[in-house]
Amino acid sequence: MEAFCTMHTIENEELRVMISDHGAELSGIFDKKNNREVLWNADPKYWKRHAPVLFPNVGRFYKDTCLIGGETYTSGQHGFARDMEFICVEETETSVTHLLEATDATKKAWPYEFQLYITHTLNGRDLTVAWKVVNKDQEIMYFTIGAHPAFNVPVLPDTVQSQYHLTFSGQKELTYCLLHPEYATAMPDQPHTLSLENGTCLIDEHMFDEGALIFDDGQITKAGIVLPDGTPYVEISCEGFPNFGIWSAIGAPFVCLEPWMGRCDNTGYNEELSKKPNINTLKPTEIFDKSYVISVK
Repeated sequence: MEAFCTMHTIENEELRVMISDHGAELSGIFDKKNNREVLWNADPKYWKRHAPVLFPNVGRFYKDTCLIGGETYTSGQHGFARDMEFICVEETETSVTHLLEATDATKKAWPYEFQLYITHTLNGRDLTVAWKVVNKDQEIMYFTIGAHPAFNVPVLPDTVQSQYHLTFSGQKELTYCLLHPEYATAMPDQPHTLSLENGTCLIDEHMFDEGALIFDDGQITKAGIVLPDGTPYVEISCEGFPNFGIWSAIGAPFVCLEPWMGRCDNTGYNEELSKKPNINTLKPTEIFDKSYVISVK
């Protein structure tokens, strides 16, 4: 599919970044200094995406339906934005901005008039991804939005994924929950503990056997990956994000670090979308702004 999509390039002496009009998806981060590609290549053998935006819902609704103003809407996993064509509305030497607006098709899954702007800005070895959601409707708008970038792990020859570490901000442990095997919705009443040593843990070969690890309550403001010798590789900074996911397909040579503003439903949730924990709320004409940073070390 991507062969037919328009790509935009921003680069400097350190990095070359590619962004597609399809999904406004970050599609490449080439590290010139170390002569390596950082972002997953979207090989469909494992996972056909690089770094999709998750909007207007992160993850799944319980039984793929949500209740808005008493009406039931059906929406698939991670919403529709990742599969739509955005319009590039601004391009400079250091940034690219894309826009998605409501259509008759989007309103069948989520009834609002909206604008979603996604801007990628390159500064040195940092790439800032900024989201702006504008409520163009006459009603209060409810949504979640998230990131899903996948990084090549292993990235060095003659290494394996289980030699790499995840790094966090000095915590001794983190609490996470898993997804229900049938509904792919969260099970927060069955918490698990991720033990850390000096804020790090090995990427165990069985870490993702039961799917994504979901961290709530703003536990993660920075998460990174380090090479087998302890050298930093890549890091995400996401201050103020209440939720975070870490995932890989079983046996796949990548790891996703995913800052989320809200997440999938809890298993069994059947109330109004407006009452969902960590839901984002926008009154008519209001604007939501949030960004995170990918730092290539």
